[in-house]
Amino acid sequence: MKKETYADAKVENVYKLDGYVPIAKAIPFGLQHVLAMFIANVAPLILIAGVAVYNGKPFSSLETARLIQNCMLIAGIGTLIQLYPIGPIGSRLPIVMGLSFTFLAAAMNAASQDYGYMVGAIIIGGIFEGILGLTAKYWRKFISPMVAACVVISIGLSILNVGVQSFGSSAKYDMGAWQNLLVATITLISALIFHIKLKGIFKQMYVLLGMLVGYVVSIFFGMVDFAAMGKTISEMGIIAIPQLCAYTPKFNLSHILSFCLIFVVSAVETIGDTTATAKEVLHRDVTSKEISGSLGVDGFISAISGGIFGCSPITSFSQNVGLIAMTHVVNRFCILFGALAMILGGLFPPIGAFLTTLPDCVLGGCTVIMFGSIFMSGIRMMHDAGLDNRNVLIAATSICLGVGVTQVDGFFSHLPHVFGDIFAGNMVAGVFVVALIMDLCLPKDPKYYETDVPKGE
Repeated sequence: MKKETYADAKVENVYKLDGYVPIAKAIPFGLQHVLAMFIANVAPLILIAGVAVYNGKPFSSLETARLIQNCMLIAGIGTLIQLYPIGPIGSRLPIVMGLSFTFLAAAMNAASQDYGYMVGAIIIGGIFEGILGLTAKYWRKFISPMVAACVVISIGLSILNVGVQSFGSSAKYDMGAWQNLLVATITLISALIFHIKLKGIFKQMYVLLGMLVGYVVSIFFGMVDFAAMGKTISEMGIIAIPQLCAYTPKFNLSHILSFCLIFVVSAVETIGDTTATAKEVLHRDVTSKEISGSLGVDGFISAISGGIFGCSPITSFSQNVGLIAMTHVVNRFCILFGALAMILGGLFPPIGAFLTTLPDCVLGGCTVIMFGSIFMSGIRMMHDAGLDNRNVLIAATSICLGVGVTQVDGFFSHLPHVFGDIFAGNMVAGVFVVALIMDLCLPKDPKYYETDVPKGE
């Protein structure tokens, strides 16, 4: 069979996994995948940088801009490796990678103490997930759909307060000031209107468009500091080589254990995204090799993201699964240009400098939608897993305990500190552990969950 070359490029190949597409057509098809997740990619890092300290000092706008520059680079690199694997690392599927909201609560907790703790935990946790990926065929069966659903629900719950806090704040006005609430509300309503009214690919960019509206409105309230943006650009230049290995990793057992647990959670999410990509888009079952390769990128590239680029972990973007299901554009060559666009964006500091001027309330106006969507994804997964008595018992107990212990101060005060460090501020870890133990231990026979209450006539 003749090997296909660029001379065989044709537009029809956009609907095929392999094959070349004319570059003039491939570029816009690839860019749409980036635009659909661009804000979601940089938002976690902006939120983390907002609370982070390193060597006792909070992050400046310059440091945040450099991190945004790095996060675009690592997202592009991770996407490239998913599309075109290096050995066993990569799935060869149209999967777009980006910074994960899954780790947000744990990352903010670690970074607020010292950014080095977050970096060290990501390095260890990323390697741990990478090894899990290479051995996925041995343990996949132990993570049931109900366990995964409970975990995703807890992820949504764990970051709702972050979105709401952003909704009511800005550098210009006090928390809860009417100016902040008005700008955030306008941003939210604009995003919802765009989602309802627009069609096609533009519908997928409703968050970005809503944020643009909110940003313009925030300028009139004096919330945007253009002077700080100009200073950042003057210090970094128009084109700059990213700053690598800028943060010395520090290793704290509680943060490492917490991140390792969440990396398992992230692995469950990535398995879901990879399976959905194969089944719903390519109309076939996913292979063990694809699962392992996808998780390998999730883990090992996350370790590089933290250790070298100083960013939070990356994972597959569920938004991209929905996008390709809608557009049917699955061609790897097309999505390659989206990955290259992210890498190029990481080489131009003005992009990062501009994003650092986003007021918190504008970001919050959109992130409440994103965070709420994560919670609802878990509800949908729970529905798909089935709400029989056994599953309801697992969900009720794990969510009550995992979430509840984070709401009660001193719950772990008479236990070794490691328990409090892992579970007191991280509901995701608690929900996952309780749900997994219950799922493995509870009998699966329905007769154990029958009641003796007589049915009505």
